Amino acid sequence: MGAEMKAKPMPKGHVAMLDLSARELRDRMASGALNATDLVQACLDRIAALEPEIQAWAWLDGGYAMQQAQALDAARRAGRPTGPLHGLPVALKDVIDTAKVPTQNGTPLDEGRVPQRDAALVERLRAAGAVILGKTVTAELAFLHPGKTRNPHDAARTPGGSSSGSAAAVAAGMVPLAVGTQTGGSVIRPASFCGTVGFKPSFGAIPRTGVLSQSPSLDTIGVFARNVEDAALLAEALYGHDAGDRATSLAPPPRLHSTAMTEPPVRPTLAFLRPPGWDRADADTIAGFGELVEALGEQCFETALPGAFEEAATIRERINLAEMAKSYYGYEKRGRERLSEEMREALDRGKTIPARDYIAALDWSDVLYAGLEEIFERCDAILCPAALGPAPEGHASTGDSIFNGLWTLCGTPAVTVPILQSETGLPMGAQLVGRRGDDARLLRTARWLEGLLAEETDPC
Repeated sequence: MGAEMKAKPMPKGHVAMLDLSARELRDRMASGALNATDLVQACLDRIAALEPEIQAWAWLDGGYAMQQAQALDAARRAGRPTGPLHGLPVALKDVIDTAKVPTQNGTPLDEGRVPQRDAALVERLRAAGAVILGKTVTAELAFLHPGKTRNPHDAARTPGGSSSGSAAAVAAGMVPLAVGTQTGGSVIRPASFCGTVGFKPSFGAIPRTGVLSQSPSLDTIGVFARNVEDAALLAEALYGHDAGDRATSLAPPPRLHSTAMTEPPVRPTLAFLRPPGWDRADADTIAGFGELVEALGEQCFETALPGAFEEAATIRERINLAEMAKSYYGYEKRGRERLSEEMREALDRGKTIPARDYIAALDWSDVLYAGLEEIFERCDAILCPAALGPAPEGHASTGDSIFNGLWTLCGTPAVTVPILQSETGLPMGAQLVGRRGDDARLLRTARWLEGLLAEETDPC
């Protein structure tokens, strides 16, 4: 029988090296068993094979990426210390400033824009030894109007947004790590649609200095990776105070990676809930979470959010639109006619929100978060869907963020783990939510869930 079996054909653009995790790649480069130039070339080869269909990149220069890799290889050979991200290629959403590299924010109004300074998080990436591989496609000004990116699992479906290119690039194996932003659901939702891990830290954990500002009360930096460990590895390098971002605080950054890699002292308990919008959830989501809760058994109990959360979507949108009308005033003044219809309508709505309503809305974050205390007293993390269902067909929309925006409003950390599938085999994410500032524990719980279900589905 063995002689008759044929080797399974490799997918288009397959590069064996890229099957390794980011941490495995980092360790091999640090030991000298692998060169950063070889890894970058492998990424570029895969991009060349898949980019015509997926279109994840807004800017890519292979020569620029190779120059960085060559410098890192030379430094290692010279015996210089290597950083925690040594040689790892990272993709950046095209709303994050990069010195002397175009950052065009997904709008023709910024075509040709080349910042002179790196964003704070880019400085940290370079200091950690990362290779800035390129800039990934974003929805227009990180809002709703989709970019050109397609879903790697089905090009006829949306990859989500607004961090569409970042999610798709990681899911397609073009790059092991990527950075995005979330104001509503722009990390968690595309991660779910594309089948990657997406991690949105607690509000203010990663500085936004040098990143497009849409809604300062909500904007949060997030990361994409193939597994929870890699997400923790990347995020840890980005955490910490920055004088340019008042949302950050003077506190020691958490040890995300080492904590995520430890075994929980006791088996975690999850609180499953059906957030507002559950009545719109896809049949695949309802069935999938029914099976997941049953599989978790005593490690999961069902609960409900306080009634005040029914207002969360409205409140979050009110803050978002009011602040966006102010933040994007310059774009509207320079070329309103070059903005999408979705953007023009949103700006018009934002300008009509009374100051008293906006100021009152700002109080809701702490009010809603206080309502979670009783739930968190009984569990390690909240469990709920990351999206209404698998990625919708078509490219006119990036999908609905109803299951994400409430956690962005509350400022809680959230992570989506791609452990579910639709009946047709499309990825769906399970979203875990933790207490503010408890990011390391949340990642440890997410890694436990990731490993638990991997064991149950292992045919061996």
